[in-house]
Amino acid sequence: MRNICLKNVSKIKNGNVIFDNISLEIPSGEFFALLGPSGCGKTTLLRLIAGLEKVDSGRIFLGNIDITNEPVHKRKINVVFQNYALFPHLSVFDNVAYSLTIQKRDKEDISYKVYKLLKAFHLEQHVNKRPSELSGGQQQRVAIARAIISEPEVLLLDEPLAALDFKLREKLLIELIDLQDKLLTTFVYVTHDQFEALTVADHMAIMNPNGKLAQIGTPKQIYEFPNSTFVAQFVGNTNIFDGKLLLEESDAKFEVEGLGTFTIVHPQNSRIASLNEAIMSIRPEKIFISKKPVENFSNTLTGIVSSIVYTGRSTLYEVILNNRMKLQVFEQNEEHFPQETIDYDDQVYLSWQKENVILLEG
Repeated sequence: MRNICLKNVSKIKNGNVIFDNISLEIPSGEFFALLGPSGCGKTTLLRLIAGLEKVDSGRIFLGNIDITNEPVHKRKINVVFQNYALFPHLSVFDNVAYSLTIQKRDKEDISYKVYKLLKAFHLEQHVNKRPSELSGGQQQRVAIARAIISEPEVLLLDEPLAALDFKLREKLLIELIDLQDKLLTTFVYVTHDQFEALTVADHMAIMNPNGKLAQIGTPKQIYEFPNSTFVAQFVGNTNIFDGKLLLEESDAKFEVEGLGTFTIVHPQNSRIASLNEAIMSIRPEKIFISKKPVENFSNTLTGIVSSIVYTGRSTLYEVILNNRMKLQVFEQNEEHFPQETIDYDDQVYLSWQKENVILLEG
């Protein structure tokens, strides 16, 4: 296992700067997610690592070996594409065996390795089928089996579940996690879907629309402590308040026009602490909603329920505040028969603890 290191990598296409001077280290043996909006350059970055495109400047290392100008077939890196790119005229067996066949490996060795993988992927009953006879989930398994049979040090996955329905995606995400755990191969997973990235990743990098790395960390670090408004809004949902910081030595408040003043934790970030104006971010699930006032919360607002979205596992409320701002509240549906029922046009109390507020630069 070896890590991947990009040092000051830049790429220009048709006169447009895709990204400029990016440096990134992907730890060996980890499931690493590269998350960003469509068009931010994440797939291009993947193709540079694979050697399918050339860098304009900078270096790419696999471990301590410079692979910047190494041809594709000499890199111990394989790719699973969004459309799987299976050979339509070959059987499942021949698709999976392809890389070993062109290496002219022993037929018995090829057969042993292919059948071992097909059994692990629950595909042994489909060995003679063509890709067109398989479901989307089965095709995805064949594509991954084909990519890992040659034992690459790195497996790059370019939005491999994008064409699948939500329930199948959930199932296959868990299978991918189990597979990576068994293989201990470095997986780099490119997606624009924050649910997928949060589910699979040991660490993740967020790219902004300008092709810059906005934040790198564990899923929990990035979700709980985003370093910018872009990250807070792109990774999950959040409520954003513009306001003024009112800081004293032992006290910290945040004033929002039309809503009042809220208690916050004194910012540890000296740059934010020096600002007069800032942004307050609160995740919808950090807010408690009730038709009655509750005690022991640092902050409380009132508002009128304007929208209710029931998803089975949870309910998402949209509440109009006194300043006409809309606030989202996420409530887990834990009880069959909840003690109170919240309906449209109800006045509700929205409460949260000061520790759940994240302060960001404006």
